[in-house]
Amino acid sequence: MKKKDMHAYTYAYETIRDQILCGEIETHVKLTEEMLADKLGISRTPIRSAIAKLEQEGLIRNKRIFIPTASDMRNIFQVRMLLEGHAAKYCSNFISEEALNNLKKCIDIGYNGSTEEIMQANHDFHQIIVQETKNPVLIQIIDRMQSIIYLFRKLVVQQKRPHLIDEHASIYRAIEEHNEQLAQELMVEHLKNDLEFSLIRMNNR
Repeated sequence: MKKKDMHAYTYAYETIRDQILCGEIETHVKLTEEMLADKLGISRTPIRSAIAKLEQEGLIRNKRIFIPTASDMRNIFQVRMLLEGHAAKYCSNFISEEALNNLKKCIDIGYNGSTEEIMQANHDFHQIIVQETKNPVLIQIIDRMQSIIYLFRKLVVQQKRPHLIDEHASIYRAIEEHNEQLAQELMVEHLKNDLEFSLIRMNNR
């Protein structure tokens, strides 16, 4: 892909993704190449590539914004529990001192930061643990899920899920103490709590 084309694709992808995540595009709107090209003022080719990427990430399905069902949510979280549970277990033995310190910073922000800062710290906490596995396949699978994960993260942070940061702190301590079994169990339990909270909130909308 040429540099000019890559720039247009990146712009299209990031703009459409952010508008979806911020609720600027209504869920019933059909996301056609023509409509989005006119809206963004660029050609259809980068729009086509951006839509394909967003479909791969799970934000778009059948040309519309994907609204996950309860079954979809359970499937997504099941994958996260398997992968992130393993990642927490792995980190208990192999995490770097720098990464461990960064986890602690995420927890401090979680307790004291603004909503936007907590959102970022929540993302960073999970991402640090995933990245520290140094497993490119695991990292790639989680990266492909980031946009849909963002929707759940936004919900649990903005709706102030109880004990969210306390659970991060417990996972951190288990990793710090090299307690791999506990770290894995706590991560899985943490994600289960995110899932149950999200299911309840979405059912009440």
